[in-house]
Amino acid sequence: MNKIYDKLTTLDFAVIAIYLVALLIIGYIASFKNKKKDETLFMAGNSLNWYNIGFNMWGTNVGPSSLLAFASIGYTAGIVGGNFEWYAFVFLLLLAMVFAPRYIASKVSTMPEFMGKRYGKSTQDILAGYALIKILISWLSLGLFSGGILVRQILGIPMWQSTIVLVAFAGLFTFMGGLKAIARVNVFQMILLIVVSLTLTFLGLREIGGISALIDKTPANFWNLTRPASDPGYPWHALLLGYPVSAVAFFCTDQSMVQSVLGAKNLKQGQLGVNFIGWLKVLALPMFILPGIICYVLYPNLGDDKLAYMTMVTNLFPSGLNGLVICVLIAVLVATIGSSLNALSTVFTKDIYVNNINKNATVKQQVNVGRMVVIAGCVLAVLMAIALDNIEGKTLFDIFQSILGYLAPPLAVTFLLSVFWKRTTKLAVNLILSAGSAVSLFVGMLNLWIMPPNTTTGENLWWPHYFLVSFYLFAFLFVSAIIISLADNNKVKAAIEENEIPKTSRQVKILFALLGLVILSLYLIFNFH
Repeated sequence: MNKIYDKLTTLDFAVIAIYLVALLIIGYIASFKNKKKDETLFMAGNSLNWYNIGFNMWGTNVGPSSLLAFASIGYTAGIVGGNFEWYAFVFLLLLAMVFAPRYIASKVSTMPEFMGKRYGKSTQDILAGYALIKILISWLSLGLFSGGILVRQILGIPMWQSTIVLVAFAGLFTFMGGLKAIARVNVFQMILLIVVSLTLTFLGLREIGGISALIDKTPANFWNLTRPASDPGYPWHALLLGYPVSAVAFFCTDQSMVQSVLGAKNLKQGQLGVNFIGWLKVLALPMFILPGIICYVLYPNLGDDKLAYMTMVTNLFPSGLNGLVICVLIAVLVATIGSSLNALSTVFTKDIYVNNINKNATVKQQVNVGRMVVIAGCVLAVLMAIALDNIEGKTLFDIFQSILGYLAPPLAVTFLLSVFWKRTTKLAVNLILSAGSAVSLFVGMLNLWIMPPNTTTGENLWWPHYFLVSFYLFAFLFVSAIIISLADNNKVKAAIEENEIPKTSRQVKILFALLGLVILSLYLIFNFH
C-alpha cells in the first residue's frame, strides 16, 4: 500500500496547517469570549441547538474505529455492520422520549449526579468511579488506539508517536475550549466527513462500473442485515439480544453521548438533536460500509481487512485531496477524543472533587481541576492505547464491541430499573453498580485476556458469542436487582420524582415516526437475498 505521506504536496501541508490553526481559533472564540466562559468547559452553558447536538453526538459516536471497523466489516461480511447503526434507532428513541425529559427536568450535568438525586451520595460516588473507568477504557483508550492505527497506516510512524501527537492536540483543544468549542466545530467537521466519505464511495463505484456491477461481483449474503444463528461473526440472535444491552448503556447513560443533550437550550432542541443523529446514521451504508465492500471487489487480496479504508483512499483519491483526507481524520479524532476528555473532566470535577474533596470550590477552581484531569486523562489514554496494540486475535470492531458489552450490563440494569420501576431500592442499585460491575468486568477479562477462545488451537471454544455473554450478564443482574429490591424494605423518596417531566412536542413525534419508517424500510430492503 502506498503511504499518503509519499503523495503529499505543499498544498496538502498548507491545508492541514490552516485547518489545525482554525480549530484552535474557533475553540478560543467559542469559549473564552463567552460571558459564561467558566461554565462552558462543562455543559456549554445550556446553549446548544439541535444541529449542534446531533453533529456532536454523531462526531463522538463516529470515531476512528468507525472508519476502520465498518470498512473492515464491509470487506469481510458485507452490510451486516449496518445493524449497529440502524438498530440504534430504538435506543435513540428511548433516550429522546424517556431518559432525556427526566435528565433535563432534574437539571443535572452528569449521570452520577442524576442517580445521586435518585438514591443519594453513595450511589453517586460509586457510579462516578465506574463512569471514569468506562470513559477511560471504552472512549479514550479505544478511540486513541484506533486513531493511532489510522495515523500509523498513513505516515508509517510507531504507535506511541502517533498516539502522543493525536492526544496532545485533542487535549489542547479540549483544554482551551471545552464542550462548546467541540460542539461548534463538529458541525463543520461532520460535514467535511460526509463529503469526503461519499466522494470515496462515488470514486469506487465509478471504478467498478456502478452499484449493479458491485452487487454482481459480491456474494449474495453480503447484502443481508441478518445472518443465520450458526454464523460465527454476527448471528442474528446474538445481535437481537446482546446489542440492546450495550446500546442502552451507550446511548442512554454514557456521559460522552448524553452530555450534548444535557447542554441543550431546552427539551425540544435536545430531542430534535437525538432525532438528527438517527438520520445521520442512515448514511452509514454509503459512507462507511460500502467503501469496504468496494475494496473487496477492487483489491480482494488484502492481507489485513483493517487496511480496507486506507487502501481505498491511497488508490482512488487524486493528488491534492490527500491533505483533505488527513483533515477529516483529524476532525474525527478531535471529536471523539475531545468529547471523551471533556466527559472525563466533567464527571471527576462535579461528582468527585466537588462532592467529596472541596464542597465549596469556586467555579474557577472547578475549571482548573477539570483541565488538570484532561492532562491526566491524556497520559493514561496513551499508555492504555499502547497496551491495546499488543492484543491479538480479534478485529478492532469486535474489541470495541466486546469491551463495551462487558462494561454495559450494570449500567443498563440500574438505569432502566430506576426509570421504569420506582420500587428499585438504593441497596439494589449500589450492589449492582459495585459487586455486579466486578462480576461483569471479571467475566470480560476471562473472555478477552485470560481464557480467550482460540480458533487456531481449538482452546476455549465453549464461550458463547460475546453479545450473548453480555445478555446473560444483564439478565442475571436484572433479576438480582429485582430480588434485592423486593427483599429490601428501605424505600427511597427520590427528589427527581417530584420534578415535572416536560412534554414532547408533536413535531418531535412526527420526525421520529418518519425515521422509524425509513429504518423499517431498510431492514425490508436489505434482507432475504
